[in-house]
Amino acid sequence: MANENCGNAGGVFMAFLAGGLIGAGLALLYAPVSGTEARVKINEVVDDMKKKTEGWGVDIKKKVDSFMEEEKAIIKAAYDAGREAMEKEKAKYTKSD
Repeated sequence: MANENCGNAGGVFMAFLAGGLIGAGLALLYAPVSGTEARVKINEVVDDMKKKTEGWGVDIKKKVDSFMEEEKAIIKAAYDAGREAMEKEKAKYTKSD
């Protein structure tokens, strides 16, 4: 259940970020400045966003890899437990014959 909330929070954050970028772009386009000034401001905003987001890809990849390792461990434990239970049941029926 906690994993579902985490994924939802990531989607909300991405939507918030996208909305902020779109809003900033529209504000710059409709501001009472010349086209050249607007382009300079837009380039500055884009450069700032590039600098801020450079490490995000690496961080996200690390989190996904960590999550996948945890899930693999959980699935393997469940598989091993099921296999052990199956072996116990087989042993019961083999001994009674």
